[in-house]
Amino acid sequence: MNIENIVVEGTEKMNKSIDHLKSELSKIRAGRANVGMLDGIMVDYYNTPTKLSQVANLSTPDSKTISMQPWEKGMLAVIEQAIFAANLGLTPMNDGEFIRISIPPLTEERRKELVKQCKGLAEEAKVGLRNERSKLMQVIKQEVKDGYPEDMGKKRETEVQNLTNSFGVVVDKLIVAKEADIMKV
Repeated sequence: MNIENIVVEGTEKMNKSIDHLKSELSKIRAGRANVGMLDGIMVDYYNTPTKLSQVANLSTPDSKTISMQPWEKGMLAVIEQAIFAANLGLTPMNDGEFIRISIPPLTEERRKELVKQCKGLAEEAKVGLRNERSKLMQVIKQEVKDGYPEDMGKKRETEVQNLTNSFGVVVDKLIVAKEADIMKV
């Protein structure tokens, strides 16, 4: 296999790691209503697990409220149960047509817990980046053993290290931004 292709594949995997981190960070609430907080919730739609966003219209009428209007009124109770089961610490209010969730303000202690959680996610992402770097380095070393020019191998290793460093900087920037968002009262 060509080293160029392997480095491109590695870059794609590192990008996926960053995308996953962004997705996980979007689920962490920062005191403002965001429909992304409900992304992981699955509801029982005629015995089929279905994403909440596929059975109801989700919106944020203001910065402290998430509103859901199911396509079918019979889904109101099912959606309520799914939100409780997701254990997000949110209490849905059903008025017969809509389900509304009021987002309570975060306490200082809860904000600090969320920042810790974000840092944990960042570390997971960095571990993923380092694992990918390690795999790429092994492939490059094996290619050098199999006859790939040594100076080109060193150049590729430097390229991979720089790539990993640049993705690490992206992770750090994402976490700093999310931390600022969470700590902002």
